Amino acid sequence: MTRYIKTAVILFLISAICTALCALVNEVTAPRIADNVEKERIAALEDVAAGLSIGEETAVGDGTVNYYIPLSDDDGTAGYIVELSSSGYGGAMTIIASYDTEGAVMEAKMMANSETPGLGKKAEEGWYMEMFKGLGSASPLPASKSDLSAEDNAAVSGASITFGGVSSALIAGSEFVKGLGGAV
Repeated sequence: MTRYIKTAVILFLISAICTALCALVNEVTAPRIADNVEKERIAALEDVAAGLSIGEETAVGDGTVNYYIPLSDDDGTAGYIVELSSSGYGGAMTIIASYDTEGAVMEAKMMANSETPGLGKKAEEGWYMEMFKGLGSASPLPASKSDLSAEDNAAVSGASITFGGVSSALIAGSEFVKGLGGAV
C-alpha cells in the first residue's frame, strides 16, 4: 500500500512541477503573442485600407459584423473597413474587408480559418479575394459558385462551403456598409 502512495505522491509532484512550468512559459509568451496578433491585425487593416486614412474602430457584434472603421480621404468618408465572421467547412472564419460607401468591395483578406489545406485554404491567397473586388454596389456579389465565371468556378472547386462562407460574409458586410452610407 505504501508503494502506491509513494508513486501517487511522486506523480502528483511531477504534475505540479509541469503545471507550474507551463504557467510560467505562458506568463512569458502571452504578451508577445498578443503583440504579434495585434501587429498582424494592423498590417491587415493597412493592406485593405486602399491608401485611405484609417479612423477609429466601432464595435458592432451582430454575429456577422464584429466592428467597422471609417476610411477617409480629403473629401471625408470614402469607405469602411469591416471585420466579418462566418463559417466554412473547417469552422469559424474571420475576414477583414474594405468597402466604398456604396457597398462595393475594395479589398478583402482572410485573417483566421481552419479550412482544409489545398482546398479551403485557397481563400487565404490574394487571388481568391480578387473575385469579389469591385462587386457589391452596381454589380452584386456572387452568392453561389454558379454566379462565377467558368475560370473562377473551377478555381474554387472542391471548396464550395468555404466559398459560401466567404461570399455570405462579404455580402453581409456590403449590406451593412450600404446601411451606413457616407455618414458615421
